Amino acid sequence: MRAAALGEPRRVTSLVGGRLLPTDGREPTSWSTHVERYGPLPSLRGRERSLLAAVEQSGLTGRGGAGFPTAIKLATVAGGRSPVVVANGTEGEPASAKDKALIRANPHLVLDGVLAAAAVVGAREAVVAISRGSKCGATLQAALRQRPPGRPNILVAAVPERFVAGEESALVHWLNGRDAKPTFTPPRPFEKGVGGRRTLVQNVETLANLGLIARYGADWFRTAGTPAEPGTVLVTARGAVGRQRVVEIELGTTLSEVAELCGGLVEPVQAVLVGGYFGGWIRPDLDLPLTQAALRPLGASLGARTIALLPASVCGLAETARVARYMAGESAGQCGPCLFGLPAVAAALETIALGLPGAAAALNRLPQLSAQIARRGACAHPDGTLRFVESALDVFADEVDLHVVGRCSATRGEPVLPVHSSGEWR
Repeated sequence: MRAAALGEPRRVTSLVGGRLLPTDGREPTSWSTHVERYGPLPSLRGRERSLLAAVEQSGLTGRGGAGFPTAIKLATVAGGRSPVVVANGTEGEPASAKDKALIRANPHLVLDGVLAAAAVVGAREAVVAISRGSKCGATLQAALRQRPPGRPNILVAAVPERFVAGEESALVHWLNGRDAKPTFTPPRPFEKGVGGRRTLVQNVETLANLGLIARYGADWFRTAGTPAEPGTVLVTARGAVGRQRVVEIELGTTLSEVAELCGGLVEPVQAVLVGGYFGGWIRPDLDLPLTQAALRPLGASLGARTIALLPASVCGLAETARVARYMAGESAGQCGPCLFGLPAVAAALETIALGLPGAAAALNRLPQLSAQIARRGACAHPDGTLRFVESALDVFADEVDLHVVGRCSATRGEPVLPVHSSGEWR
């Protein structure tokens, strides 16, 4: 499929025939099929500046969580002495499967993006980081063997399967032989990363889009999405839908359209978790377009692009308490807000969710705990977890009141949000 066909605007892009996920996912796309579909990656020699300009014009932002403009990250690393590119496919959040789905279906497009990023920043060395428990490593190694040899040298590295290990500073620490622990402390990876060199850490989905922009340009990229937020994104959808799956959608697609791509709603929805475990709960509005601009007034963001439509029959407070306990256990253990604050928050939530004696006191204690945690951590983990918890206390306020007096409106107890790896499903 060539650029003209790929560039045809589509309101909703499904898995089959999408930009990033063109196959049914049963087998990874082979090298020959990849070249047949997308065409060969153009020579990047001498095109570094024009490619950087195209990325800037495209409006591509990071697809890993923070949503930082990709062109700025590229420009910051470019020109350093022997820079390194790190493709982040670790995906440590149990509720997310989009990066695994992308690597499984389309490893060569990810590798194209690695090559394009390396050309822009001048790197001769690159690493694709995946979770140690994932099958993605074998997929990538097989894809590398299929490709013609060339620069940069691309290695595949397995990282501990932990929530915090995928944060860019934790990733760099691990690749430098230290513990995979994140930190706010300078220098940041773009200043001094792998081996002390400037390092570009970029999510694998972002790099796959870079591989497309290198072929088709900024104008083509903007034929999907909205003018302010162009392109497509991969979303992990679960909950009150016919089928849990990863779907590729244009930015601006509504929640109801996402549900339709997943077999439709199978029961009423009481709340929606947007952005994963660093995201937040919002009240259900199935006409809500999935853009940062639409979510921002609700105190939410796309984050890791995890969308959980919570069935009305499930207790949202119990879901939140279970995830809060998981997040407390995923602490890097390097500061008080994580080491002591998050377990205390989890314990208070569990007391309320179970309707135990002292539930009212636990509810009153949560604001004090939040004040002791907020903006005091060594990394983003405590603040991200706190954001998730505080959104639940707002959205499930009526349920909280019921639990304080020993009642619950739920009619079934099967969990919706996982606290173990979600595997590699599509």
